[in-house]
Amino acid sequence: MGSYLINYLSENGHSLFVLTRNPKKYNSEQGNISYYDYEQTSRLVDGADAVINLAGHNLFDEKWSDHVKSEILKSRVNTTRSLVMAMKVAEVKPKVFISASAVGYYGDRGEDVLNEASLPGNDFLAKVCVQWEEEALKASKFGVRVVIPRLGILLQKDGGALEKMITPFKMYVGGPLGSGEQYFPWIHMTDTVKAIDFCLKNDTFEGAFNLTAPEPVTMSAFSKALGAVLSRPSFFKVPEFALKFLLGEASDALIASQRVIPEKLQKAGFEFQFSKVEPALKSIF
Repeated sequence: MGSYLINYLSENGHSLFVLTRNPKKYNSEQGNISYYDYEQTSRLVDGADAVINLAGHNLFDEKWSDHVKSEILKSRVNTTRSLVMAMKVAEVKPKVFISASAVGYYGDRGEDVLNEASLPGNDFLAKVCVQWEEEALKASKFGVRVVIPRLGILLQKDGGALEKMITPFKMYVGGPLGSGEQYFPWIHMTDTVKAIDFCLKNDTFEGAFNLTAPEPVTMSAFSKALGAVLSRPSFFKVPEFALKFLLGEASDALIASQRVIPEKLQKAGFEFQFSKVEPALKSIF
């Protein structure tokens, strides 16, 4: 998501200061984009118009040992805390702090329709999201408008969940994960970056909101649409026990059912370019 958002904001005339663990990977300056390490956090936050926080250890690179779970939590909470502390001491504080969260906040909720007022779940990822959001909201004490997008599963051409999902389809053995009955809270990358831009421009919009497409579908329906777009079969289910064997506890996040609705975003007047899953997938492939 970060690279897409950087390109979108840069093309729309914003000057960007990007904090990264390895700034040497990039040219120090690329037009209106500059890269810095995290030691520069306080200096860059002071005087910035907006701060956008997308940092976090990847969820599905490896099985969730106690160490990995600790890294998942710390990478989100500690980074957010350091940004908030930088805002606290800044002479010129940012107007808005956009700090990512995820629909994992809600846990596994079956067919329940979930809006922003729905209660959090009790599993590991839900607890991570709760702590993550609590840390971000502390910036409001300093007069900073805080916006927290609870991100769904991003659909993009390169990288992300979709890249992993299409591999079995290319081998003609694609299909839904688990039972297929769980709801899949997807969002197209185009709508994701436009929604972030919407948050930057709309100075009355604040708090947590669901950043998912208006029409969530079941995993079976998503797999059927993906198979149709790729002209591949989509009936080879990946059973839960196989996912458990491969990913351990992390598999719970892949088969959780989250029927999430972006109620707050729609009421604020945001218009989605991709509301239905098949047109969204066609635009990618």
